[in-house]
Amino acid sequence: MNNLSPEPTTWRKSSYSADGGDCLEVADNLPGILPVRDSKTPHRTPLLFTPTTWTAFIRTL
Repeated sequence: MNNLSPEPTTWRKSSYSADGGDCLEVADNLPGILPVRDSKTPHRTPLLFTPTTWTAFIRTL
């Protein structure tokens, strides 16, 4: 059983995002993991990335 209490997740999106809601949101306050979600469906399970995998993804854009 995991007794760790998760930290509160703080979601953010790019300042270039419009108010239309078609954005990716990233929580970067959790050590060792980067959750990414669609702002249109925040109740769905986010995709989880390691910092290394996220950095590699961003570099390809």
